[in-house]
Amino acid sequence: MATTRKKKSSGGAGTSKPGKKAPGKRSSKTTVLPRTYSTVVRHLLDRTNYERLRVVKYDEKTFKLDRMRKLLKKLGNPQDDIRCIHIAGTVGKGSTCSMISNMLQHCGYTVGAFTSPHLIEVTERIAINNEQIAQAAFTSLMREVIQAADQADRNATYFELLTAAALKHFADQAVDMAVMEVGLGGRLDSTNVITPELSVITKIDLDHMHILGSTIESIAAEKAGIMKPGISCYSVPQTPEVTTVLREHAESIDCPLHVIGEDIEFSSRVGMSDDLGAHTRVCVISETSQFMHLPVPLPGEHQAANCAAAISAVTHLKKTESDIDDGGIYRGLAATTIPGRMELVWKQPRIIVDGAHNPISLTTLMRSIGSHTPYDSMVCIFGCCEDKDVSTMLDNLAIGGDKIIFTAAKGQPRAMDPNDLNRAFMEQRGKSCQVASGIEEALEIAARAVSRDDLICVTGSFYLAGETKAHLARLEAKRQPVN
Repeated sequence: MATTRKKKSSGGAGTSKPGKKAPGKRSSKTTVLPRTYSTVVRHLLDRTNYERLRVVKYDEKTFKLDRMRKLLKKLGNPQDDIRCIHIAGTVGKGSTCSMISNMLQHCGYTVGAFTSPHLIEVTERIAINNEQIAQAAFTSLMREVIQAADQADRNATYFELLTAAALKHFADQAVDMAVMEVGLGGRLDSTNVITPELSVITKIDLDHMHILGSTIESIAAEKAGIMKPGISCYSVPQTPEVTTVLREHAESIDCPLHVIGEDIEFSSRVGMSDDLGAHTRVCVISETSQFMHLPVPLPGEHQAANCAAAISAVTHLKKTESDIDDGGIYRGLAATTIPGRMELVWKQPRIIVDGAHNPISLTTLMRSIGSHTPYDSMVCIFGCCEDKDVSTMLDNLAIGGDKIIFTAAKGQPRAMDPNDLNRAFMEQRGKSCQVASGIEEALEIAARAVSRDDLICVTGSFYLAGETKAHLARLEAKRQPVN
């Protein structure tokens, strides 16, 4: 079993600031610490939150890694007490994180996972062995982190506080490995204060262009910022432009870069079996293992590359970790699921949710549904943020949607007005669709429009997917008999 290091002591207390404002000076007066889970959540939402801001200035003055380091120092530098795997990329981070976590768990490791965004509760972001942190434990943990932020830098942001909380929680619980998912970009992301065992870069494409840059090369350069000298990095197959950027940066800092399909032998094919139905299988040959025709646990041909990168990362650890075995890797992959990605959340009518929030992920979703989910007709409920490549997303949406209902997530200030989406779609595709004020109305309209063999797909953002799951959970609770 992997060894863990001695835990360090922590500090604790903070402030709040309206989340819709840009970072600025906070009052020097110490605020009263939130005492309950709900007040902790409110405190976090009052912090600067780049996930909800319409305009974000992306530079070292706004995204301050020094501020993150000050906070962690107040907490006893928990990042120094845990071993980590760092994951960046435009799409596929969550899937790759889940596959790596499950493989390590089934090899006997206790694995922490820090992911974003969440679907319903913020506690989803911090988990150990697939169990999200309890609300009581989260409340106590955040009180310590807020207090430490109060002492270190009162301008600590929403994501910085959560990142610090995850690192402290994993150190306190002495996990064997923590899988840390980048929130935005890589170079200036709050998670980039760690020194990982290895890093992984998933598919890079155009997204967050108003923040990370307008070209694929500039975005790739930001993602490459998680590479560290002398620490291996594994990348899925990329476009030639992206691969060039990654290789040049890796060479400049002496980082061993392994690109799947180039430096590591990899192939995939689509198969059919009675137990798995239509699915993808991969062959991955590394220095330490050979995996032939291994089933990919998640639907969609695009998951083959993510699976290969995850396998390559875990088998890399076999060089120094005697507990990692091929049997555990097989079992861990087979047990992998991930919420909010082609997730069936209601059986009749069939409703799936997917957090596809950029052109490449939406195209992938439409193709994956066509390959893996039989249906007669599909109604798409769609809402996205206004800072996305909306025009391309609407074209991609039309690939699979027979009927489209536009709506908006109520909890997302950046959500695009569904009437504007409808007008844009009519201009591009020459037809008008329906508009709903919220997910409740959208689901009611969709339910009236489908028959038994049809499908309802809710997509466009994780916020909309999360609101859908929360609404359906409330409906299910009402259906349950009262004892």
